[in-house]
Amino acid sequence: MESPHGAAVSAQDFGLKGPRGWVFQGVDLTAPPGSLVAVEGPSGSGRTCLLLALTGRMRPSRGHAEVGGLRLPGRAGAVRAISGLGPVPGVNELDPAFTVAEHLRERALLRRRFDGSLHALLHPRAARAAARAAVDAALDAAGLDLATLPKAERTSVRDLERLEVLRLSIALALMGDPRLLAVDDADLKLSDRERAEAWRLLRGIADGGTTVLAVCGEAPEGALTVRTGGRRNTPDGTGAPDGTDPAAPTATTGTTGTTDPSDITAGSTTTGKETADASTGTGRA
Repeated sequence: MESPHGAAVSAQDFGLKGPRGWVFQGVDLTAPPGSLVAVEGPSGSGRTCLLLALTGRMRPSRGHAEVGGLRLPGRAGAVRAISGLGPVPGVNELDPAFTVAEHLRERALLRRRFDGSLHALLHPRAARAAARAAVDAALDAAGLDLATLPKAERTSVRDLERLEVLRLSIALALMGDPRLLAVDDADLKLSDRERAEAWRLLRGIADGGTTVLAVCGEAPEGALTVRTGGRRNTPDGTGAPDGTDPAAPTATTGTTGTTDPSDITAGSTTTGKETADASTGTGRA
């Protein structure tokens, strides 16, 4: 049953194959609205492509998934409309030369442009006030206090700390009021303290009702975890799922710290250029 805001996410035998083989395969997932889902694995194990596929930005090669009751791949456009995406290399990175204010202003203008409501056209002052309120709410939810930055809102992205960049990217995604928030490299280049802060932030957003899907190197305790890059046992003893190439590594998933009989499985034969390689030959949805 859907919550008023968060989107349930499910997948069955979900897989994507690129020019170099399976990027991920055999993913089975059930996450209720407001879940914190961690996609854990080493770089190059298909984790970013799984995130893009579950947000309607890459077309799968096998199986299906549903986000907020919208079936993938058929309703990819509708899934994109209800999901907010943080920065992904080669997809929507922040411009390091832009200031924080410029990024926020650009996102607000894009929202107004694609809103297309008659009210916004007839009442531009009210629309600007609403945009300012949306910016303030997103910054508050992401825990980004502009006054603490070196040059406040005029600080360039290149001058931000890694955790501040993460907070800014989350704030930009939240400005669209998404039902699913997708974050790539949630714990990349963070100290232990910063990593704890990042997960506390993401868990708070999930607790507020928004489903969170986060790629990471190490999942936090208690998250619903999808692990890429490992192997699982199979009846034929090959270590690969039935009907797949035994040479293709697979991964087991489940709730962190438990042995769950409903463990999820995924696989990958990609390199560090997983996103670009998978896009070639498969295309984005």
